[in-house]
Amino acid sequence: MKFQPDKSDTLTLTGHGSGWLAVDQVQFTSSMLVGSNGLLQAWNCPRFEDLTAEHFALLAEQPVEVVIFGSGAKLRFVPPAWLAPLTAKRIGVETMGTPAACRTYNVLSQEGRPVLAALLVE
Repeated sequence: MKFQPDKSDTLTLTGHGSGWLAVDQVQFTSSMLVGSNGLLQAWNCPRFEDLTAEHFALLAEQPVEVVIFGSGAKLRFVPPAWLAPLTAKRIGVETMGTPAACRTYNVLSQEGRPVLAALLVE
């Protein structure tokens, strides 16, 4: 049997630490949106305290099945009402700390799932 490393056609989160994360070996120091569909853009919310309902309404515009919300270094939840635009479009939302969100995004995107990671980098 021949073993070969998995090759991905999607963006891969390749590292994270205090104040940074890496996508395909490129480091970013701002909060980011990373999608299995190739979306890679800064997410304008530098701290959990800066989040608003509008941040989540924008996520509902993406063609995904699930949003993985990385809430920073620790697990924190937003008010459930902020997730209503996602729920209305039958988009699942999972909240976890950013390190766990990076790992979960990688697994789901490698499976070919349409997933979006909304990651706070603090």
